This record gives sequence, C-alpha cells and structure tokens, in this order.
Amino acid sequence: MDQKQLVYFKAIVEEGNISKAAERLRIPQPYLSSQLKNIETEIGVQLAVRSTRKLQLTDAGKRFYIRATQILDLMDTTITELEAFENGLQGTLTVGTIATSATILLPSSIQKFHQKYPLVQFEIQNMSTKKILESLKIGTIELGIIRSPFETSLYDFYNLPEQPMVAAQNTEYTDVSNIIQLSELSNKQLLVNYRFASIIDEACKDAGYEPKILCKVDDTRSILTWANVGMGIAIIPKDWINIIPDLNLYYREINAPSLNTRSALVWVKKRTLSVVARNFIEIFKNNFLT
Repeated sequence: MDQKQLVYFKAIVEEGNISKAAERLRIPQPYLSSQLKNIETEIGVQLAVRSTRKLQLTDAGKRFYIRATQILDLMDTTITELEAFENGLQGTLTVGTIATSATILLPSSIQKFHQKYPLVQFEIQNMSTKKILESLKIGTIELGIIRSPFETSLYDFYNLPEQPMVAAQNTEYTDVSNIIQLSELSNKQLLVNYRFASIIDEACKDAGYEPKILCKVDDTRSILTWANVGMGIAIIPKDWINIIPDLNLYYREINAPSLNTRSALVWVKKRTLSVVARNFIEIFKNNFLT
C-alpha cells in the first residue's frame, strides 16, 4: 500500500461514492474502483459496502479512514518540517561561548536571529576557550565565541574589532588622562583573567618588571567584584567593563598594544555547516557592522 492509495481512499470517503471521487482525482472510475479492491485485498478486511447511490463504510473502514487521514497529515507535516530544516527555518544551533561573550555579544544577535527565524532553538554552553575549540573539533557544538589569541590553523572565524585592556580600580586616578602606562602598574596588585595571564605577564616583563598578580580567575565578574572592594586592580578588555552594572570602578585604558585582544566567532575549517549556522553567522556579522 502506498501514499496514493491512501489519497484515493480518503477521496472516496469524503465524496461519498467512487464516481465523484474519480472526478475529483481526475482518474477513470474503473481504475479507482480497482484500487479500493486492491486495498481491501491487501489488508484482508472489507472497508466499504458499495451501492448504486452511496458508499457505506464498515466499522473497519471508518477506522481506516481516520488512520489514513492521520498518516497523510503526518507525511505532509514531515515534508514541511524537512523543507524548513533544509532552508534553515527550523532546527537547533549549538554554540559554545566564554561567559563574558554570553553576556555581551550573544543577546542582541540571538534576538535579531529569532525575529527572522522564530522556529530555531539555541543550546548555549559556557566554556573555556580551550574547551570550545575542542568541542568544535569533535562536533558537539557548531559555533564558538572566544577571545584572541587562539590557534587559527584549524578554524575559520569572524573577528570583532580589536579592544585594548583597561585597568579598573575602586579609587579615582590622580591624573586626568584616560590612558595609563603599563609601567605605572609595576607596584600594584593585579587581578587578571586566567585567559590573559600569560600575555599580561609577558608585556610587564617587556616593560621591565615582574607583575604582582594577586589572582588569576576564569570568571571576569569575580575579578570586577574583587576590584570593587579594593583587593587590587582588575586588568580586563575594554568591552568587558559593563558586565556588572553600577560598580564603583574607575577605568584607564592601558597603553600597551601587545595586550590588545578581540572576540571572534569561530567554526571548523572545511566542515559543512548547517544552514541554521550559516544564517546565524550572517546575522552576527551584520549585527556588528551596524
């Protein structure tokens, strides 16, 4: 039994007789009558009692009509869903992101994406940069949002504008400049994100001193909170300063180009992305071009 036979039977029931159903389907009446017989022969059950005026369904025929309708509806729904997946209108996008990017970068992009593709769902996982890159390689996530520097040989990526580091403390700076030299931090206790500890250490040594790093922490919120209570000076990328609103912190941009860093949307090179992922990349790019 195939889909056409279910369509034939449904039309016969809905029209009430084979003649009208044949007209509706635009097929010869004898052919349609033989198809009904073929269905009954195949399942071994009489589905209808024929008369010259109107076809009467048996109890089995009534049940078969219900099931035929359900099957045809399910097939139509399945085809529609598959077309939606194929066109990127439906599906699930898995994204790994460092925690700060989940707060700063993702909300506006997801909102704009959802407005255009309301049936797409997201699975967002907070991870370290190392874990994101590993998860991309094994395919447990499709896209990642990380912070430079990172090894680029295995990945394609879209870079956001470069950002300088800033020094944040809970007391006002004595000078009026918005810039601070790296050498001015030589005797200060520093609070740094573990991700940037090595480049900060190297930059300070290039400036002629060993940095006094009090804490290396993965969570930038903790760094800012500790700086807010006076534990030390937080060294963070400039675009992270508003992760926690209403903190009583004062910022100075650090004049050290070697500390500049940027966020990037990354995916594995030479791996075919889903249409959903490709659509998201496009919206993410456009979101930060405007």
